[in-house]
Amino acid sequence: MGKTKELSKDTRNKIVDLHQAGKTESAIGKQLGLKKSTVGAIIRKWKTYKTTDNHPRSGAPRKISPRGVKMITRTVSKNPRTTRGDLVNDLQRAGTKVTKPTISNTLRRQGLKSCSARRVPLLKPVHVQARLKFAREHLDDPEEDWENVIWSDETKLELFGKNSTRRVWRTKNAELHPKNIIPTVKHGGGNIMLWGCFSAKGPERLIRVKERMNGAMYREILSENLLPSARALKMKRDNDDQHDNDPKHTARATKEWLHKKHFKVLEWPSQSPDLNPIENLWRELKVRVAQQQPQNITALEEICMEEWAKIPATACENLVKTYRKRLTSVIANN
Repeated sequence: MGKTKELSKDTRNKIVDLHQAGKTESAIGKQLGLKKSTVGAIIRKWKTYKTTDNHPRSGAPRKISPRGVKMITRTVSKNPRTTRGDLVNDLQRAGTKVTKPTISNTLRRQGLKSCSARRVPLLKPVHVQARLKFAREHLDDPEEDWENVIWSDETKLELFGKNSTRRVWRTKNAELHPKNIIPTVKHGGGNIMLWGCFSAKGPERLIRVKERMNGAMYREILSENLLPSARALKMKRDNDDQHDNDPKHTARATKEWLHKKHFKVLEWPSQSPDLNPIENLWRELKVRVAQQQPQNITALEEICMEEWAKIPATACENLVKTYRKRLTSVIANN
């Protein structure tokens, strides 16, 4: 949206003369063919500064008028996926020629910046209701209740997978220099499956699952790793265990085993990995492993174990301490 043409000095002076002669803003506007708001602005300026001359400006004037700013702000508010190119074209059709950086700077001044869209689970209405129910039921749970939860999960790590993003400083046309690339292979070069657990007191057991997991194997993992982890973390008797709704997790035999071992399973809404803080630890682990650049599956497993043990207990404590924020966010975003 282009800027309107500035009134000449003679026109501005004429507005003031007519005002001093006792004419209203509406009458002046009709006589001179101007908007009442324009006449009012000139009169207010004259009353304040006793002149209608423009004051010196610092820097170059804005290329996009206030009206144009409102237009592009409204556009991206309605459709956040609007590109800068789309906005450049919109303004060009309205008579203003600007560049993409000008669009970015203008929107940034309005408190808007370009960010990567968050990837979240695909939620059906039933999932939404279950998540809201879980958040509302547990919103006021005391912090010590969450400290008595052992969070567990499985994850997959690829040898040459996209476990973290990398940025490099390079010159033009040097994008394929060996120092500036990240090697990839088909299907990630192989992968390993891990099972791990943690609590507010820190990370505990991490093991590699070498075979396809079924209910019997899952119960064996719990027996050999969850129980020792609970003892090592000095968890209270009848503590809570959290795992998702995978069929092997919710099998009757698994429920009976957990009940027999005095574990209370935290009722969990489906499609809610973002509510499990262990996902944050998986992300941390994958970034750490990617930085080590393992070259084979054996090295990948060894590095995973080493880096998991290095995750500080304070990081786990903070994830649990701030758990209420996750529930608040679910409720706030409905």
